[in-house]
Order: sequence, then C-alpha cells, then structure tokens
Amino acid sequence: MPECEVTMSRRAVFSAGHRYWRDDLSPEQNREVFGKWASPYNHGHNYVLWVKAQGQVDPVTGMVVNIKRIDDVLQERVVRVLDQRSLNDEVEAFRHTAPSLENLLAYLRSILTELPDRAKLVGLRLDETESLRAEWNAPGNMLTITRTYEFAAAHRLHTDALSDAENLDLYGKCHNPAGHGHNYVLEVSVSGSADPVSGMLCRLEDLDEAVQTEVLDRYDHRNLDMEIEELHGRPTTSENVAAAIFDRLKDKVPAKLSKVVLYETARNAFEVNADE
Repeated sequence: MPECEVTMSRRAVFSAGHRYWRDDLSPEQNREVFGKWASPYNHGHNYVLWVKAQGQVDPVTGMVVNIKRIDDVLQERVVRVLDQRSLNDEVEAFRHTAPSLENLLAYLRSILTELPDRAKLVGLRLDETESLRAEWNAPGNMLTITRTYEFAAAHRLHTDALSDAENLDLYGKCHNPAGHGHNYVLEVSVSGSADPVSGMLCRLEDLDEAVQTEVLDRYDHRNLDMEIEELHGRPTTSENVAAAIFDRLKDKVPAKLSKVVLYETARNAFEVNADE
C-alpha cells in the first residue's frame, strides 16, 4: 500500500464553570465588554472536544497514532486539568485571561501541540453548547465560531422555465401545488482573531441580532415562494435559499462571514463558503 497521510479525530468531554467578569473593570465596563453574559457569578458547560491528528499510517500497526495513547494525553492534559473546575479560579491560564470559548480553544491548542507517535495536531473543535462551537484548522491561527439557529418555512419546488410535466419529473412530490414545509437548521460561521480584552471573536448577541433581523424574522413561518423578495422568480431549492441567506448576512454580521450551512432535513445539508 502506498504511503499516505490520514487524519483521525478523537473525542473528549469535560465539565467546567466560568464567568465573564473582570475585577479590574467596573460593572458598566464589564457589560460593555461581555454583553448580556457579563456576571460576577459562574455558570457552566459540558464541553465536547474533538482533536484531529494527522500522520502517515504505520505499516506495522496500521495506525496513524495509537488511540489509547491519544486518550492518555487527553486525560492527563485536558480532563484532569479542566474537568469539574472553575476556569477563572483554578486554571492558571485563565486567572487574568477571559475564559471565552475562543481563548479556551487557543489554550487547548497550546497544550496539545505535541502528540504521540509523531502525529501532527491539525485541528480542534470545541462545542460549548449544541448551538455554539469554535474551530481551528491548520495552517494558520484563524478561529471560527459557529452559531446554530432554526426557522420553519413552506415552499414548492417549481420553475417557470419547465412545463408542468417536466417540473413533476424533476421535483417529484416536492412539486405538489399545495406546497410543503421544513424545520430548517441554519449554521452561521464567522472567522477572525479573538479580542484581547473580551477573548471573543465577536459579541454573540451582535451576531444573534444580525441573524435574527436578516434571516429569522424574515424567513420564519413564511412561504418562501410568495413572501421572500430575493427568492422571487427562482426555484426555492435549499441551494438558492442558502445562497440568499449568505448574501443577506455577509455585510451584516460583526466579523468575517466564512460560511453558512443550511439543513433542509437531517439528510440534506447545503453549504455556501466565502471566497478566499
């Protein structure tokens, strides 16, 4: 078998508390820096970490890296240090640094650089909640924050460029004149560097407000064919809906919009990426 590099991912979980509050700032300054999450009291999360390691497959073991050895590293460097801890008070790296998702990901990157069996660390994903995660992928230092939203909408797949018979042949039951609906799941990803004071790439409430105004208020419980101006005259496929959402958000979010992913169903996802 020819030599090739393979990437493997391993999952670890830990529970930790943290707070968005700096003692050297006034309450008003804390609220300005951290937004609605500013509080002198801890809250907590069940964090889920995915570690991506890359290397050549060992011809003897058939592995990139021994998973047991990866587990030992994650247990020693991550779980024992962070699990059941107050990040602000019990982890030295966060005594004077905001324990934001972005800073936590950067910290994890720094302690996981050296992996067993000469494997290279090429990516990290850290989920804080089901609707918020941060990612880093080599090369470079760029971080990505992804926020998840939902909206419900109806549509009918039809194009005036085709006859009714051709539409029915192309779209099948989705051409039903009465239409049908979906609970769409939308992932919005923004990229950049963390602010040195807040530790955040952007204020989440600013991102949420932009998506709420530009997408959710506009699309939720609407008929996409009849009520959404930017989709008039176009088949309301998820490809077109995802592209329309990307165009609406690209100049409105508080950081660089890197991609949107639209899930029409649990089996169908449609991704639009920014031009590099």
